[in-house]
Amino acid sequence: MKIVNWIKALLVAIILIMFIPPLYPQVVVERSKEKVVISGIPYYIHQVKKGETAYSISRAYGITVEILTKENPPALYGVNLGQSLRIPVKLVTEVVSPISEPVARQRDETKFIYHNLKPGETVYSLSKSFGVSENEIITSNPGIDINKLSVGAEIAVPKREFMPERQKFNEQEKKYIFHKVMQGESLSSIAEKYGLTVRELRRENRDLRFPQVGDFVRVPGTQIAENKALEPAKTDSVAVIAEEPMVKMETHSGYTSLKDLKGSLNLAVLLPFYLKENAIRTEIDSSKSVKGKKILKVIHRAEDWIYPGDDFIEMYNGILIAADTLRSLGLDITITPYDIRNDTVEITKLLMSGKLANADLIIGPVYSNVLSIVAAYAKDLGIPVVSPVSLINNSALINNPTLFMASSSLEIAQNALAKKISEFYDNNIVFIHSDSTGTDEEVKRFKNKIFTELTYKLPYEDIKFKELLFYSRSTFDNDSINRLSHALSDQSKNLVVVASEEAPVINETIDDVYGLSRKFDVKVIGYPIIRDLDNIEQKELFDMDMLVFSPYWIDYSKENVKHFNEVFRNKFLTEPSEKSYSWQGYDIVYYFLSGLALHGKEFVKHPEMHNPELLQTEYNFVRKDASEGFENRKLYTVRYTKDYEVTLIEEPKIIQQK
Repeated sequence: MKIVNWIKALLVAIILIMFIPPLYPQVVVERSKEKVVISGIPYYIHQVKKGETAYSISRAYGITVEILTKENPPALYGVNLGQSLRIPVKLVTEVVSPISEPVARQRDETKFIYHNLKPGETVYSLSKSFGVSENEIITSNPGIDINKLSVGAEIAVPKREFMPERQKFNEQEKKYIFHKVMQGESLSSIAEKYGLTVRELRRENRDLRFPQVGDFVRVPGTQIAENKALEPAKTDSVAVIAEEPMVKMETHSGYTSLKDLKGSLNLAVLLPFYLKENAIRTEIDSSKSVKGKKILKVIHRAEDWIYPGDDFIEMYNGILIAADTLRSLGLDITITPYDIRNDTVEITKLLMSGKLANADLIIGPVYSNVLSIVAAYAKDLGIPVVSPVSLINNSALINNPTLFMASSSLEIAQNALAKKISEFYDNNIVFIHSDSTGTDEEVKRFKNKIFTELTYKLPYEDIKFKELLFYSRSTFDNDSINRLSHALSDQSKNLVVVASEEAPVINETIDDVYGLSRKFDVKVIGYPIIRDLDNIEQKELFDMDMLVFSPYWIDYSKENVKHFNEVFRNKFLTEPSEKSYSWQGYDIVYYFLSGLALHGKEFVKHPEMHNPELLQTEYNFVRKDASEGFENRKLYTVRYTKDYEVTLIEEPKIIQQK
């Protein structure tokens, strides 16, 4: 009888094994006893162990996943073995709330993918596979302890990736729709459908000569609205808004010939030379010693003595060489330098003295607030003022028609970058910035420009765009590269956009991308400042075949560049580096004083009439209207090639005059 009962029990066990899915045991998370105090707040430091997830860790401490990820932002993209998490002691509860029963939910296949769990899958592995965070998967399955589900159980995974909400663009003049080309359609038939001519359609699609099935043709929406008789076409199309057209002037074709210049010009230079500081130097007094310590002796120099090596001293050196060059062509030039810093009282006193009233050209100041004061003063006298270095923004140009920004603002670089980024429209675009508060207008503006350019190439819904907030390794160890890895795609090409001018953000991001470049097909693009950073690893730029937009390009084979280097070496016993301000100083004086000598005051209103051969740039001054000042919009596309050469992609289109 016992044998019969034993056989029955064995059969039941076999049936249970065959038909009941196995349950994978849940990893028991042990609370950490290690406490630390950070900025006056006590935290538990939890070391992630094998099998633990953000959800299981948060439950062990009696907190929500939202609290865990708020204190540890990288945990949004999953936790890793060995990762350290900080958990506020005051929020930890003594008793962990029991797991509630599953809540019945309606299926919504428009928002979710319903996935059946496979052996070995975890919330973390699913988050990587589907491109969403652990938290998003957990909140999409309320009332379910995902870590206790059996193999084959169904779980809802949100369809969206890192896509931000639809951008709200400012209302612009011109709207478009995108028409998806169907079988048998041509530009002619599409134009006829929308009541346009083929020429009008080609004007909006210059790079699309013979549309293929599935291509998108951009159709100007304003003309459609004007055609009252046209019935709305049932097409696969998306409305987008075009960027506001910029007012642009024609550039003088060919170099302006400079010879036999006549006249006298007064140049005022307002730069921060720090003459008083440079007038006081120290040296070791070898005649005195106190218990072996060095005694420094103060040496007073004349206040007009200049200590070489400062950026603006080098700019002044370039100014002097340009003035000598123009004097050799016949000009009589008087230069008066002023040591002007970021001091509104000091600049106001100078203006009230009347010393600048007879200036024909003012270079500087370099600080925005004092520059605006000088520009407002010079406007009434019709004196051109040149801002010689990059400013944070171009707001000083407003209502200052005689102000010239020789170095373009960040906005100009953003425009050029957005257009270049749109060429990678089929890439997975990862947008990295450090605006943790969401208040940086530069970041918002750049993102909007990118979306505007991308929507010229394909419908909004087809854009693959992921936004990633930068966190330093010093804050979250090496987890930054893991977060970036989750944002990259191994199914398509990737373009990482570094939307920051901060050196740590740029350096660490490029390091991380370089580390992942063997696993992913990835390129990096960023602001012009990348070219000027001294501590960036140059080898990484070359190996990644990086593109950089630069405001300058020096061709050392040109005769005028060779001559400048020779004169600089003879005068100052050294040669200027490629990043030296001496090149800007020369180009500004050579351009503006020769322009005033040849064209007089008309040159101040129409700088496009003048185009002399310069050393490191080709000025392209543009202004939005007659009430505003001019901004140089010239940028060079520079490539760091895998042959370890820095090459110019777009050569300036200049025809030499005979």
